[in-house]
Amino acid sequence: MGAERGAGDGPAPVARALAPLVLPALLVGVGSALVLLAVDAAAERIREWVWTALPGAFGVDGQDGPWTVAVLTLSGLAVGLVVWKAPGHAGPDPATVELVEEPLEPRALPGLLATIVLALACGVSLGPENPVIATTVTLAHWAGRRLIPAAPAATWVGLATAATVGALFSTPVAAALLLTEAAAGEREEPLWDRLVLPLIAAGAGAVTTYALAGPEMSLALPAYAGPSPGDVLSGSVIALAGGLAGLALVYSFPVVHGWFRRLRHPVLTVGAGGLVLGLLGAIGGPLTMFKGLEEMKELADRSADLGVAALAVIILVRMAALLTAASCGFRGGRIFPALFTGVALGLLAAKLVPAVPEPLAVACAVLGILTAVTRQGWLSLFVAVTVVPDLGLLPVLCLVVLPVWLLVSGRPEMVVAAQPDSERG
Repeated sequence: MGAERGAGDGPAPVARALAPLVLPALLVGVGSALVLLAVDAAAERIREWVWTALPGAFGVDGQDGPWTVAVLTLSGLAVGLVVWKAPGHAGPDPATVELVEEPLEPRALPGLLATIVLALACGVSLGPENPVIATTVTLAHWAGRRLIPAAPAATWVGLATAATVGALFSTPVAAALLLTEAAAGEREEPLWDRLVLPLIAAGAGAVTTYALAGPEMSLALPAYAGPSPGDVLSGSVIALAGGLAGLALVYSFPVVHGWFRRLRHPVLTVGAGGLVLGLLGAIGGPLTMFKGLEEMKELADRSADLGVAALAVIILVRMAALLTAASCGFRGGRIFPALFTGVALGLLAAKLVPAVPEPLAVACAVLGILTAVTRQGWLSLFVAVTVVPDLGLLPVLCLVVLPVWLLVSGRPEMVVAAQPDSERG
């Protein structure tokens, strides 16, 4: 995305290399945000029908356990049918992919989008991030290679990834910095030259989402009084607890995935996962279902009325739901439900030790669990600050991230090795 510098090179060659891609970067940013908002809007429309209109027509309570079990089981069967029969089989097994992957075949996108809309609408404990990033990367790559064939293919992958992360998490800086871990650009090229276009795309995505949907991730928590040495110690302990919870998910993931793979057929695999999710939802209630964004706000608002035991149950059920949904073949991302779990862990820590400021506890727990689950330090740091939007926390989080990173470094990632395709039945 930049130009090689020689002895006589100056700003002009760099500008000539970057300028033609500024408008495409803006368009990729806006387009990626619109894809995300369209997916959310479609899921919200179906969610309203499934959980309110339909049970009302049958004269039942949409919050009852039997309805929850029925909806999630049927959604599992429906997603299994799509995975079985759709062209491209709705993308690869989501348990085998990371946040950023290579573009898919365009024919796989309709099935992939259908599965994520169903999952979001019917209460599956997964977020939209992986399918939406896969969709925007594929579309940007397909269009970019045709309209500007001189631009490297990696350019479009980087722009769409940054744009979608910016739109999803309102963290354009983290979205651009995330690409530094993927070797974007030549190493002798200055960092800013490598990041400026992804930053433009991420900023456009974040601004578009903010303008059309408003701030979605920030919690209404008490103000943070400011950093102190004691906060670094207590924050480190809480972050390490979040990291351990994340590692529990990481080490359990291949085991649970192996259990579901024994069923072999996608309709059985995802259908069984839907049944388990329905039972978990009946136990934990709506707070332990769906992607977790609105639920974490509700949890923060209700935390004063929830006891330690109730919060512990919510955390355990949500972790079990995340493991089930991500392992059985539902398409979706793992970051949003892990984020909810981090918020719940932070609220629990503040309740157990009232001397710890609640915003500090929540931000550190979020940082810890996301670092373990995603292995994306930049993303984890900036998402924690986005969830608890207080810049006074940033110096503490920059120190707290070190022990967590030492804890998770060298550990397995929350990804299983790809195996021969068994989703065709």
